[in-house]
Amino acid sequence: MADTPPRLVLASASPRRLDLLRQIGLEPDAVAPAEVDESPLKDETPRQLALRLAAAKCARVAESDPESFVLAADTVVAVGRRILPKAETEAQVRDCLALLSGRAHRVLTGVAVAAPGGARAERLVETRVRFKRLSEQEVAGYLAAGEGLGKAGGYAIQGRAAAFVLGLQGSYSGVVGLPLYECANLLGGLGFRLP
Repeated sequence: MADTPPRLVLASASPRRLDLLRQIGLEPDAVAPAEVDESPLKDETPRQLALRLAAAKCARVAESDPESFVLAADTVVAVGRRILPKAETEAQVRDCLALLSGRAHRVLTGVAVAAPGGARAERLVETRVRFKRLSEQEVAGYLAAGEGLGKAGGYAIQGRAAAFVLGLQGSYSGVVGLPLYECANLLGGLGFRLP
């Protein structure tokens, strides 16, 4: 009887992350979102926060499913050392857009992978995104669409906010929520058979 290959578990409820994995031919066997407190620690930098949260989510799911490969990620949007919220209200989306208008910001995505047997690997992917100066009409239109709610930094680059981007340096898929090149490398490096 042939050994069954280890399962792949995505430790995220994000439909965007699932779509991104499918884009490179990976279909997780299960989706198991990990509940962790996402509040930044005192004096924690945006980089540290993104990596810590990805590792914590990965560890939480790997504890309950140690025989599977577990992939977790967390995305943080930052202007300098300031961490922007995952916008939950229209007012938060407006505040984020006001801060991002006409300037560059960083999108930091931490990725963590656990393999059967306990091996772990993680990576931080940083992307610089520059927004055009937004008019009041553009902000109002974006708010009316409701697209920024629940998104880190109050926007989704794969949607209407794409029209705000003057330039991007780094990983587009990382800004969406899952840097695919790094994910494939981490999984392959830990022995996962890629398609």
